[in-house]
Amino acid sequence: MRDQFCSAMLEQAKDPKTVFLTGDLGFMALEPLANTLGDRFINCGVAEQNLISVAAGMAKAGLRPWAYSIAPFVYARPFEQIRNDIAFNNLPVKIVGNGGGYAYGVMGPSHHAIEDYGVLLTLPNFCACVPAFDIDIDGAIDWVAHNGRPTYLRLGKGPLPSGVEVPQFAGWRQIIQGGGPVLVAIGPLAATYYSDLQAMPENIRPQVWVVSILPLDLNPPPDNFIAQIRLSQSLLVAEEHVERGGFGWELIMTLQKMNINLAKFKHFYARKHMYDEYGSQDLLRQKSFLDVASIISSLKDF
Repeated sequence: MRDQFCSAMLEQAKDPKTVFLTGDLGFMALEPLANTLGDRFINCGVAEQNLISVAAGMAKAGLRPWAYSIAPFVYARPFEQIRNDIAFNNLPVKIVGNGGGYAYGVMGPSHHAIEDYGVLLTLPNFCACVPAFDIDIDGAIDWVAHNGRPTYLRLGKGPLPSGVEVPQFAGWRQIIQGGGPVLVAIGPLAATYYSDLQAMPENIRPQVWVVSILPLDLNPPPDNFIAQIRLSQSLLVAEEHVERGGFGWELIMTLQKMNINLAKFKHFYARKHMYDEYGSQDLLRQKSFLDVASIISSLKDF
């Protein structure tokens, strides 16, 4: 999604108040944005705490800052500054984490971001945006730019198979119709599931939804999703995030507040930070049972 992000940010660069701060990253990708922004493109160096505090100061002065780095570097290293400078002052800084989830596979747990949106959503005023598909980026950037809140944007990889069309970017989207249980996927996992789930027989094919805006008090479940849940009473949630503080817990709590009881529930999530061996993002998803084969296998129990 990084290339699409750069293209989308060129539109935001037309606003003279837009500034872009990077933690010494973006080479071989963000040069068009740097050339367009000129002095408004600032390399803060490997100093993420300072990057966040500078972004907060700029927002306080009326500018519209975007703070960019590898995901764990932009939310974990400067968490105190995010909490004190941005969240407590409700400043609309846009924090962009590239490579959410297990995207930096072989780099190991220091480079993985599997507790990112859960951590940031504990802070006041924060929201998060997790685009599912590469083609979502224009819509996602527009939403992030204009929501008026401190926001975390988690970027990953979401290519769709050739010829496939999905609804345009939205907080909730149904991308597959079927007669089976309801499945909700957060972000780019949906792209990895699409072909195999769409090919299933209609009577057992799950109703597949994608959620890209968090938390649920900002982006509540739509009426047709609730209707499907009441009818099916079966729900699966898949997210490349740890279980505690993840979307699965929030959705269950929301449904309980609505007096909706489920007969069956299955949560797929990032199982571990540390494994005995590391490989690609796909390998680590398999180890966490987040791959499509694990999803299909679990559907047999529904």
